[in-house]
Amino acid sequence: MDLKSTLKNLKLNENNISMILGVLVVIVSGVLVVNYFKDKNKGSVLTTEKNVNSQVSLPNTHTVIKGETLWKISETYFGSGYNWVDIAKANNLKNPDRIEEGQVLTIPKKTSNLPSENNSSISGANYTVVKGDSLWKIAVRSYGDGYKWTQIAKENSLAHPNLIHPGNVLRLPR
Repeated sequence: MDLKSTLKNLKLNENNISMILGVLVVIVSGVLVVNYFKDKNKGSVLTTEKNVNSQVSLPNTHTVIKGETLWKISETYFGSGYNWVDIAKANNLKNPDRIEEGQVLTIPKKTSNLPSENNSSISGANYTVVKGDSLWKIAVRSYGDGYKWTQIAKENSLAHPNLIHPGNVLRLPR
């Protein structure tokens, strides 16, 4: 009989119980939303501070904060996510996808993608491949950015972009 009376009391207080549960759901949701935006804002403030500092000089190290990836760190220090490879190499990371909060990473000096003194710039719309060329080297000489090799490959419909031969004439998108 004790169970029946408890159930009867619960049924009588159903409105009160529903209101209490509803208030709990609202409070928990509010706390989660506040924490989400608090963490998000903290990351953007740190990123802004790092951008200001990186304009003066690159630091030697970086401490990973929650939610960061090598791509994001590379964008912060180098202005491009593609330099994540340089950070991974400098830190001998076996698995670059796994960095942990609080981990201290060495930030290498930025390697230049600009043409060197030995290689002249390419300014024309076409280029004839010479021995020792690669799409990367051609992109560096043409655009000052080796990562734009994909544009050259796409423009020329290259099925195998790593196979170019001396004498090939490539169209360079401008």
